Amino acid sequence: MSYDYVIVGAGSAGCVLAARLSEDPATTVLLLEAGPADRKRDIRIPAAFSKLFHTEVDWDYATVPASEIAGRSVYWPRGRTLGGCSSINAQVYVRGDRADFDGWVAAGNPGWGYQDVLDAFVGSEHNSRGRSPYHGADGPMHVSDLRDPHPLSRAFVDAAVGCGIAANPDMNGVRLDGVGLTQVTQWRGRRESTATAFLHPARRRPNLTVRTGAQASRVLLDRRRAVGVQYRRDNGPIEVAEARREVILAAGAVGSPHLLLLSGVGPTRQLHNFGISVVHDHPGVGTNLADHPVSRIRITVGRTETFPATKRLAHLLRFLFAGRGPLTSNVAEAHAFIRTYPELPGPDLQLLFAPVLFPAKGLQPSPGHGLIIGAVALQPYARGRIQLASPDPATKPAIHAGYLSDPGAHDLAVLLHGIRLGRRIVATAPLAGDSLTEQTPGPAVYTDAELADYVRADCQTLYHPVGTCAMGTGPYAVVDTELRVHGLTRLRVVDASVMPTIVRAPTNATTIMIAERAATLLRSRRPVPAHSRQ
Repeated sequence: MSYDYVIVGAGSAGCVLAARLSEDPATTVLLLEAGPADRKRDIRIPAAFSKLFHTEVDWDYATVPASEIAGRSVYWPRGRTLGGCSSINAQVYVRGDRADFDGWVAAGNPGWGYQDVLDAFVGSEHNSRGRSPYHGADGPMHVSDLRDPHPLSRAFVDAAVGCGIAANPDMNGVRLDGVGLTQVTQWRGRRESTATAFLHPARRRPNLTVRTGAQASRVLLDRRRAVGVQYRRDNGPIEVAEARREVILAAGAVGSPHLLLLSGVGPTRQLHNFGISVVHDHPGVGTNLADHPVSRIRITVGRTETFPATKRLAHLLRFLFAGRGPLTSNVAEAHAFIRTYPELPGPDLQLLFAPVLFPAKGLQPSPGHGLIIGAVALQPYARGRIQLASPDPATKPAIHAGYLSDPGAHDLAVLLHGIRLGRRIVATAPLAGDSLTEQTPGPAVYTDAELADYVRADCQTLYHPVGTCAMGTGPYAVVDTELRVHGLTRLRVVDASVMPTIVRAPTNATTIMIAERAATLLRSRRPVPAHSRQ
């Protein structure tokens, strides 16, 4: 069958695109999602997101082991269900700093400055705080304050203020710098994903078709023009969806470059190594991978109950019947955004606070009570890449994350600064008076060399990979400012992979914004015949 638009990936961007494009009843849209529908109960329970890891709604990636992080491989959860990562993430809603988007413009991407993108952010929101110059009240995506934040999260904010960090009650307002409780993508205490906010209300439209269990294997290219997508449903026969207007890749920072490579779009040598015919030699596909590395201080708590208490039946009942209690927590309840040097254009360090004692891989809470302060390098210098591991579409790609690989060790220095600052905050009232004991790194780990060894052995992902189909004009840029793939026609990429640099915040809000702007762009233009785009 043929459709006007074929969208690959029903994640944070794909759900937005499908809903917005299908608002025009004359436009037909097919949305392909490799994973199942978003029916798992734990998707709705904010505090249960880690229970979704290593399940059928997770791509369950792992990075290639790297010497810079003590020879380790890092687990990468990525959403594989309707809503994508917005269905399995920690729901933190922060857009980034003004300097992020103005920096995109300075790098050769006009039309993507802060003032350009603010309307798209505001237009998506249904913010519980109401309408303002920085917030919307009519958009599909519910954004709310935490309903029942843990007392320790408020204590972290107060202690950070005591250490000289300015209080900031709205990090999506005038400035990002400062400390405060987070806003979350929730409605009445339950997770709000792009599937619940955008896609599900649109599914009754006859011009929108959604297929789950449909893994794309190749973009079909007639010379250099995208004409459709090849995919397989639930291990069945290969099927083809033809696109009359455009194919749109919204498969994320891993999936979109992987699909381009499988389709013969990428570095010639890499494609030849796997026996893939080259349609378009493009050295930038899969490069420029950026992510936020995090290293954590783990603290045991002597007198205050933390997340192990959420297992009580009373808390589940309170959540189910009132949308209240600790199960409404997104776990990462508070954060601080800090400049390690005052002359920086924006924060380069985030301290993330969680009233829970996760073990090393951050999967399930430990049985003991405790808290974590995560130090996050917001503007990492290190870059990685996504590469083929096999020509078989069912084989996961090779993820070279690049953590701590920058030659000047800048990223390591930022994390060390964060660990030391986090320790100061823990030692400051009102946190200091709660029988706290540092579990890791531990009091014996103190010198820069000792802390550096700890960070290399502890560093993990904060789940924010971007940049592998970067927007721009240089030889390694994959898409232009309208998100069209350079050198090809009728093919766009619309997801986190197009960010030329990573934003100083969790990336979900910005991914939604990118999809909103792409939908507006597509709806404002009539399709141009392929021959006139050469």
